[in-house]
Amino acid sequence: MAKKQTAGRDRLGKLAPKFAELNDDVLFGEVWSREAQLSARDRSMITIAALFSAGLYPQLKSHLALGKEHGVTRSEAVEIVTQLAFYCGWPKAWSAFPLIAEVYGEEKLPEEIPSQLSAFPIGEPNTAYAQYFTGKSYLAPLTNEQIPTVNVTFEPACRNNWHIHEAKSGGGQLLICVSGSGWYQEWGKEPRRLQPGDIVNIPANVKHWHGAAKDTWFQHIAQEIPGEDKRTQWCEPVTDEEYSRIDPVQK
Repeated sequence: MAKKQTAGRDRLGKLAPKFAELNDDVLFGEVWSREAQLSARDRSMITIAALFSAGLYPQLKSHLALGKEHGVTRSEAVEIVTQLAFYCGWPKAWSAFPLIAEVYGEEKLPEEIPSQLSAFPIGEPNTAYAQYFTGKSYLAPLTNEQIPTVNVTFEPACRNNWHIHEAKSGGGQLLICVSGSGWYQEWGKEPRRLQPGDIVNIPANVKHWHGAAKDTWFQHIAQEIPGEDKRTQWCEPVTDEEYSRIDPVQK
């Protein structure tokens, strides 16, 4: 489910209401939401490249921020600009890199990734689902027999989008927290702090998110509960504003 866009109406609703409507309802409401054709992450990378090529830096900054929400990493944004600098102009790259630094801030170097957090491996970068995560995560499949089980590692402040484990019957997910500190929240409820040893039973068809606390790496084992007609519906990201609301709880 694409995040509802209101930027057109917020900025141009009075001056150019029709343009605002087309921006919010058609461009973002219809074209950007066609994830069966291209994922939101793919569309962000294409748009970043197009705006860089055109030298439209205010819009580029906005779409770098949107791309970050859609899972485009800092290193990927840098690589896009480096590649296109040879085709679109070296000075444009000099203008774009400060925008990347402003939007992404400092990125952890590979040597800063812990080699081990618990008895379970960290695994490989979660590239397949990166568009549904804010920050970097890692997956280590433990077994595909009986109940598929995966160890999931989140870097500090990393969290997945709101999502729903849909099922006609059965289904849902079980989380077993094994390292660090994290958060779990169901739609309309207060966030729950997670520590090693905590168990989270997630019913089917309940909208929720989970991820790491602000200042610590976090690991949980995830088990997909058997059920009928199962699928995961990915929804909007947990914004920085939403996430920051739990900071007083962390302190």
